[in-house]
Amino acid sequence: MPQSTSSTPPRLRFCPAPSGWLHVGSARAALFNWLVARRDGGAFVLRIEDTDAERATMESAVGMMEGLAWLGLEWDEGPAIGRFEQRGALGPYLQSQRRDLHESVVRLLLRDGHAYEAFETAEELQAQREAAGGGARGGVYKTGHRDLTEEQRQALRDEGRTPVIRVRTPDAGTVSFDDHVRGEVSFEWDQIGDFVISRADGSPTYMLANIVDDLAQGISLVARGEDLLSATPRQVLMTQVLLDTGILAEALDQVGYPVRPDGAPDRLTYAHLPLLIGEDKKKLSKRHGDVSLESYARAGIIPEAMVNFLALCGWSAGDDREEYPVDELIEAFSLDRVNPAPAVFDNTKLRSMNGSAIRALEPEDLAERLVPAFQRAELVGDPVDPSDRDLIRGFAPLVQQRIDTLDDAPPFVSFAFADEIEWDEKAVKKWLKPAAGPVLDRITPALAGLDAWTAESIMPVFEEAKEALDLGMGKVMQPVRVLVTGTAVSPPLPETLELLDQQWVVDRLVSGRDRVAAPAD
Repeated sequence: MPQSTSSTPPRLRFCPAPSGWLHVGSARAALFNWLVARRDGGAFVLRIEDTDAERATMESAVGMMEGLAWLGLEWDEGPAIGRFEQRGALGPYLQSQRRDLHESVVRLLLRDGHAYEAFETAEELQAQREAAGGGARGGVYKTGHRDLTEEQRQALRDEGRTPVIRVRTPDAGTVSFDDHVRGEVSFEWDQIGDFVISRADGSPTYMLANIVDDLAQGISLVARGEDLLSATPRQVLMTQVLLDTGILAEALDQVGYPVRPDGAPDRLTYAHLPLLIGEDKKKLSKRHGDVSLESYARAGIIPEAMVNFLALCGWSAGDDREEYPVDELIEAFSLDRVNPAPAVFDNTKLRSMNGSAIRALEPEDLAERLVPAFQRAELVGDPVDPSDRDLIRGFAPLVQQRIDTLDDAPPFVSFAFADEIEWDEKAVKKWLKPAAGPVLDRITPALAGLDAWTAESIMPVFEEAKEALDLGMGKVMQPVRVLVTGTAVSPPLPETLELLDQQWVVDRLVSGRDRVAAPAD
């Protein structure tokens, strides 16, 4: 496995393409980079790779940043969108604003013969691939317009053709690099074609802009998904060309960008993270439902649980421990302990971990986090009425041990916020039998006569009815619970009643009394 030989703190980055919401797989990559940066006292850089004009949107960029902010992954350098201020001296951090640097690099690569203009049409390229067929190069592009003369290039321009720019790759040999997750990885150059770094419209491709910006911003370690493993040989080549020839330094000087930071390495190290797969063992995608980070936040998952869960998607400390506060996670985390096998995104496990994280919150903290869940359930308004906020605050400790997501709470106590009670007919049929009549007739006036409306004063009313009527506590409490809540399941009854207005409770018992079945003749 690769080991750092430099005492310079590492610089890691997360560079999403803003063409949708932040996928949980991308969030995991961001988290792993952030953990290494925090563990080793390095920098976590956020760069938005928005050069694909057809797909990139500012709405998506903002949403991704808000997702990182929700997770608590504060960036040390990056753009000023979302919760954190722009910072860093090596910007811009929107890649579309760095096009002058990319174009300068392309011109220098052309000048020095490392790149060339390629004029083939899509049909001609396809014909070349088919002609290569099953040969040693398997359709890899290495021929065609590599060595056109200027006269030939001009003739093609006169035909109305607009070239792309390709980088020359070696015809033979092996390219190898060390990977923190996979060890030494090798590719044969005869299987890697000349690749496009600039499109026909002059816009840079990922293969150019990504490595240019990584090198210019002094990135030392790239942790990303294994789907980009095949791109790494090309980026290794680009690193050698840009640094060993001085082309990058010349381009930075041409456009007036800062020089590479002190201690920036002459080679990047890599860690290719395992795929996230669904429980059906297929790559996690829309077939598994909405797998955006936002969808989980809106479903009542809390960030502490998501961070903990994502960290365990492919990594472990080598023991059976699963619950980590973030500070302990930072201390324990190591890319060398990431398993290269695909990691299952187990929603049942996430929900369980979320429940544990909710139970670890202070009740006041939980109450504040519950407010958006009650708003999503349309039980409270925006802004929240103070009386509704007080009710949420009161119910928070009562539901805390009974919910696994924030969105589990509103249905549990919706009766306290609704104008009309929703009856669970099964509960009505089971608990409002004729025997419930004497219970309610005894308890209702007793509750109405209480001077102190507290759980401590309410509980003796049930105990007295239990003794007087010689019934189990369930047969005493459940009729009251059903008439007040509409269901047989609620938080502890005395504590629940304490949160409700005394007259409101009594009125519900009185108005619901006619739901009790009449005794049989």
